[in-house]
Amino acid sequence: MLKTPWKRKQGTKSYAYLCARVRAMKSKLLPKEVYPRLMKMEVAEITRFIEDSEYKADVDELAQRYDGVNLIEHALNQNLALTYRKLLTISAGESHQLISEYLRWWDIWNIKTILRGKKYGATDEEILESVVSAGQFGYHDLMTIVQKDVPEITEMLRQNYPLEGYSEEELDHFENVLDKFYYEKLTEIEAVRKPKTKSHRIFSEMIRTEVDMKNLKTLFRSAKAGVERERIIDMLIPGGLKLNMIALIKLTGLPFNEFTTSLRDYPYWDDLLTDIVTEDMDSLIGVEIGLEKYWLEYAARTSHYYPLSIVPIMDYILSKNSEVNNIRMIVRGSEAGLSDEVIRSRLVL
Repeated sequence: MLKTPWKRKQGTKSYAYLCARVRAMKSKLLPKEVYPRLMKMEVAEITRFIEDSEYKADVDELAQRYDGVNLIEHALNQNLALTYRKLLTISAGESHQLISEYLRWWDIWNIKTILRGKKYGATDEEILESVVSAGQFGYHDLMTIVQKDVPEITEMLRQNYPLEGYSEEELDHFENVLDKFYYEKLTEIEAVRKPKTKSHRIFSEMIRTEVDMKNLKTLFRSAKAGVERERIIDMLIPGGLKLNMIALIKLTGLPFNEFTTSLRDYPYWDDLLTDIVTEDMDSLIGVEIGLEKYWLEYAARTSHYYPLSIVPIMDYILSKNSEVNNIRMIVRGSEAGLSDEVIRSRLVL
């Protein structure tokens, strides 16, 4: 059985100390006005730009192995992993537990990445280049997993993850099962399930709002693709803040136009969906970006209510991930020759 690399430290470091460290880390995130400048740059120029930022050590280290877009991709992934590992290192007690549980998302991401890579015949090296060791699994843990065949992997992980009866033919199903497992475990945490303090209540609402955003994405994608009602219900995640399972199930299986019309009678329409849902929607990119923006803005707004709590730390975790995704989108878009307008429409700012 793999050992968790994060051990809960003895003693307690106050939220005052941790939040002060996080504020310093957040001050080094790229300001929004930088992104239009990056869109005007070639890939080599973007590389030089981020080399003068918090990504310098990662770019310098990886420049011996990669170049161009691959160099930026790997530098971003490594920096994100190291940043999240730093949060776990400098936290203790409750903050460490909550951060650790939230970052388990990356373990789910890595398990799905490994299983998908195995299914499509990727080499161990190719799979390892795609994982991000930002969760419970350290890089050496991931190496151990990747080097095994699929039956050994599922046998190793099934004690802690729902992989019983796994088959490559049902990979999509098991990916959905893993996603639901993550959120079900997260919403079972006492601070989320039964918040006893005001800061815990806000943290709980943040997590449950994220569940709502995930479910809305699932509903939009499924309605657009004409997915069967039973399959949609199987993908929905319980525990949302404003959209309970009864409401969600009522929205499943509807034709797309009927689905978007029905949303007018549900939460989030007035303060979110009315601005991103249009009559003629050939693509869901605008909707998905809108949902991401809402979630980030919600986290940023609530982080000011209790500055000495887990809430601003969550805000930083989300903001850092958003920065990495935005840089990645600009680099990929530039390499693909996309216009500034198209790239800008896919940034979460």
